[in-house]
Amino acid sequence: MLKIGVATYTLRLWKIDETIALLQKLGIEYVSLKDAHLPRSSSPDELRAIIKKFQAAGITPLSVGNIAIKNDEADARSAFEYAKNAGIGTMVCAPPVEALPMLDKLVKEYDIRLAIHNHGPEDKHFPTPYAAYELIKKLDPRLGLCVDVGHCARGGKDPARAIWDCRSRVYDIHLKDIHTTERNGRAREVGRGVLDIPAILHALQKIKFEGNIGFEYEKDEKDPSLGLAESVGYVRGVLKVL
Repeated sequence: MLKIGVATYTLRLWKIDETIALLQKLGIEYVSLKDAHLPRSSSPDELRAIIKKFQAAGITPLSVGNIAIKNDEADARSAFEYAKNAGIGTMVCAPPVEALPMLDKLVKEYDIRLAIHNHGPEDKHFPTPYAAYELIKKLDPRLGLCVDVGHCARGGKDPARAIWDCRSRVYDIHLKDIHTTERNGRAREVGRGVLDIPAILHALQKIKFEGNIGFEYEKDEKDPSLGLAESVGYVRGVLKVL
């Protein structure tokens, strides 16, 4: 069964307790934790306490991020230590291409998977999942992808096809919808936009995806609760008929 969760960037303006309360109300059992809810400045004990708070609420953190990683080993190690101290095995990240050899070394050392996030046509490094996949496919298998389906489509690629084509390295998903696949595509409630959400979910079923499929709802940032609830309901309905 697919693990439908939330990327807590969606609720970045909300406090931890408010976030947990909404996720429980929506029946969400998985999250990818953003710095707003799992601060990188926290001590190891503080990080573990936050993780336990989510777990006690019936919510399992499957990844952390998105984290910007510089082409600097000290900075990269700081990010790996953060994930290690939190006890999370997958880190969604946005590194420069030049950092890949260093990251290839660090994923082996820390045994933590990296999920490189594609950020659309504005991203000079990884506009689509394919851009990252071509560079990492011969590197350590712990170097993988977070497929952002909206940015993938804005970059001119079919998200469902990208999930299938890059299936050996897909470790995290940012699920959303947009009003157009053109460069200026803006966030919509999932099901109200132009993305083929059933095809995306079917592709994830075909590859037997086990990571977090996190709603990253970027509309209504002050109070995304209604749009997120609608998105969750739509996806659950689609899954019932797939």
